[in-house]
Amino acid sequence: MDSFESILIKNGYVLTIDPKRRILPKGNIRIEGNKITEVSKSPSNDAELVIDASGKIVMPGLIDTHVHLAQALIRGCADDVSLVDWLKNYVWVLQGNFTHADGKASAELCMAEMIRTGTTGFIECMIHSRYGFDGIAKSVEKIGMRAALSKIIMDSTGYADSPDIMYPGMVESAGDCLQETEAMLKKWQWDANGRIQVWYGLRSLGAVSDSLFKQVVQLARKHKTRMTMHLGEVPDDVRYVQENHGTNLVGFARKLGLLGDDMVFAHGIHFEDQEIQELAATQSNISHCPASNMKLASGFAKVPEMLEHGVPVSLGCDGGPSNNTYDMIREMRLAALIHKPRVNDPTVVSAEQVIEMATLGGAKALGLGDELGSLEQGKLADIILVDMRHLNLTPNTNPVSNLVYAGSGNDVDTVIVDGKILLRDKEHLTLDRDAVMVKAEKHAVDLIERAEVEIEPKWPIFD
Repeated sequence: MDSFESILIKNGYVLTIDPKRRILPKGNIRIEGNKITEVSKSPSNDAELVIDASGKIVMPGLIDTHVHLAQALIRGCADDVSLVDWLKNYVWVLQGNFTHADGKASAELCMAEMIRTGTTGFIECMIHSRYGFDGIAKSVEKIGMRAALSKIIMDSTGYADSPDIMYPGMVESAGDCLQETEAMLKKWQWDANGRIQVWYGLRSLGAVSDSLFKQVVQLARKHKTRMTMHLGEVPDDVRYVQENHGTNLVGFARKLGLLGDDMVFAHGIHFEDQEIQELAATQSNISHCPASNMKLASGFAKVPEMLEHGVPVSLGCDGGPSNNTYDMIREMRLAALIHKPRVNDPTVVSAEQVIEMATLGGAKALGLGDELGSLEQGKLADIILVDMRHLNLTPNTNPVSNLVYAGSGNDVDTVIVDGKILLRDKEHLTLDRDAVMVKAEKHAVDLIERAEVEIEPKWPIFD
């Protein structure tokens, strides 16, 4: 990666996303080391590297708060099928045959795509022991992204109200899960100049006992780290907590100590209004995953209501089989569109709000709200430049609207994380893109053959 003592980004259309939400049409950002030292209309002096950002949006890096790194390798493996079929016959079978080498190849493919499309930081929600946590962390360190890596935690084989349906290769014991998390915390927590965190990644309802939930809450707070889990993704979750706890989803989470600003709940589709108020009061984070929710017909999260009540909402792309891309700009577009017809109001979830979700919301979910998410003096230099000089972005009379409603990750030009340049002129500097793709193709073919999963178009193929 390119490293400079000082970088000056000049003449850009700067979206500061600071408390006043200032936009500087000809703005300048100065970086020294890994920090932003100046945000101004005119640069005070030169720097070791000067980047002319004319015609480009300069903004905080995007933060994806719900990522399955292992699922990049199985992109497109289970399209247009129902959720239980999706899990039982495709996703779990493939992931349950992973090797450490597969896990690393998939993680590097995923990170390459995220960098190319403007994501600077992410929350990986569940790393199984067979994916090779240590190897993945080493890849994050080398490639240069900011990441929360969550070790999967489980002690049962169910999913919501469907008992014992998990593929054997995906099963781990509670003891092994906790032991590996402890080891990875000691080795990687805040390593790579603070870019890597280790979290607890609780499996979905039905795969974690009440006692294990409570134990993890205590351990996470003892180690001053954070937690994430899927909650309220499917109606089965609601039935499960009602039948087993006599309460609703948030009541269940409250009972087990899961609520709080150190928790990121992924999806959060099936919350009632009173639950949303309690999520807001406890500042429990919600990772909204619109593409995944639509593709699997999971439902529509009540994001307008959440935002109105002050629930901290961020955005997540989820995984290769449920979204098929890790492009946060595409995800912003979907988040801005899908809620308008549900509430019959075109003013809800504006372009500005989804940008806030992808930046400030992501920073808060990471526990780094004071250090990331906006371009302000003293904050960490996680910055992207988006080139607006494309047909799909012309005319560019409203760059904010264009970014959300007409842009895509392919428009990203430059990515800086922790003051280091990872992507310049749309070219990766910390990885060999072609080598990553070749390796991923080989591992995917071998994995599919090993798992004996058939993946092909529904139309007839004539060789």
